[in-house]
Amino acid sequence: FLGDLPRRGFGLVHGRDLQTRARETLVRFGFADILDPAALGDTLSAAQRQLVEVIRALASEARVLALDEPTSSLTDDEVVRLFALVDRLRAGGIAIIYVSHRMREIARLADRVVVLRDGNLVADRPIAELPQGEIVRLMVGRPLQDVLQRTRAVRDEPILEVAGLRTAMHPEVSLTVRAGEVVALAGLIGAGRSELARAIFGDFKRLAGSVRVGGHEVPPNDPRAAIDAGIALAPEDRKGMALVLIRSVLENETLPILAKLSTAGFVRSRLERAVAQRYVDRLRIRTPSLDQDVSKLSGGNQQKVVIARWLATEPKVLILDEPTRGIDVGAKAEIYALIDELAGAGLAVLLISSELTEVLGLADRILVMQNGRITGEVAAKDATEGAIMHLAMIDHLHPEPASELALEPEPEPELAAEPAPGAGVAR
Repeated sequence: FLGDLPRRGFGLVHGRDLQTRARETLVRFGFADILDPAALGDTLSAAQRQLVEVIRALASEARVLALDEPTSSLTDDEVVRLFALVDRLRAGGIAIIYVSHRMREIARLADRVVVLRDGNLVADRPIAELPQGEIVRLMVGRPLQDVLQRTRAVRDEPILEVAGLRTAMHPEVSLTVRAGEVVALAGLIGAGRSELARAIFGDFKRLAGSVRVGGHEVPPNDPRAAIDAGIALAPEDRKGMALVLIRSVLENETLPILAKLSTAGFVRSRLERAVAQRYVDRLRIRTPSLDQDVSKLSGGNQQKVVIARWLATEPKVLILDEPTRGIDVGAKAEIYALIDELAGAGLAVLLISSELTEVLGLADRILVMQNGRITGEVAAKDATEGAIMHLAMIDHLHPEPASELALEPEPEPELAAEPAPGAGVAR
């Protein structure tokens, strides 16, 4: 309610009225059980903060509502509630501009689709005339099949070996990633995938088990030792955990290797700039200069800066946690090509993604997690959405063998023939 706070005598904020209005607004929009009106902003999760932004926009009683990637940090349940709310607003005569790169959201909500590529309008058509595969082609400039390609060869040499790893969240986890291999961790939100990545990196307390890189054991609970051993982690929350938003592209890229760039405690500026520029060129980071604040870059270019930082450490293992979350399809295509290129150069890549199309298209093997444990493994050549979702929910089902499920043919979800018209307007 900033700008419209209830006031009492002497211009003071009327706290009780403010709490009442906030509570009534949450009830009105169906989020009273998720958000506490008295909670401080810095105590909220990323998903809760995103909901607050959406509700603040809705509470303004606007006739035109623009929602820019509103679901990027939301759980499935929160997404369902948001969609129901969008339907309600549309029925009430609100014009909605819904900005998203997620095909299913567009198919679910949109009446009309406007596609932009590199700042140019390339399509403005009713959703009924645009299959999902055609939308992707318009956004990227080529079909999805051409974007998700594996050109690399997996080697026999194991690089990352995790044996009997145990944390407060993981009973016991073992996995191996070989040179040139992309292994994906799939599962529902809360399955423990991000925490497993952090435990391997030393940022989430390991209680037992071992982590080896190239046959050498990595000390537990020590990120510096993990980095020195050749492990790099690009975390899920790039703005909160990976980037220093008030610093430049240059400073963000070279942060973990300043010691290597220094002599007698002084950073060699020319060498630092040369290293940073090398990765800007290699990853095609779009920035006006190395001195640009990283906060001014697009989400896709911010993600490239995070990856560039870790490539500068010359890792053997690259852990990517939701590397394409909140970025457009064009930037996704570049990240996909980069992952394939890095694996082709011999890196062991551990990929965490909630987008099944991404998992199916990039991974050589898929490990599915539920409740902190690995419930099954599916080879890329046999993998289907059904097999992955079965293993992700296996505690709630009467399972068939994973191998039988993996052999069932199933169409690619992002290339479905004709999405049904929905509500709202998407761009």
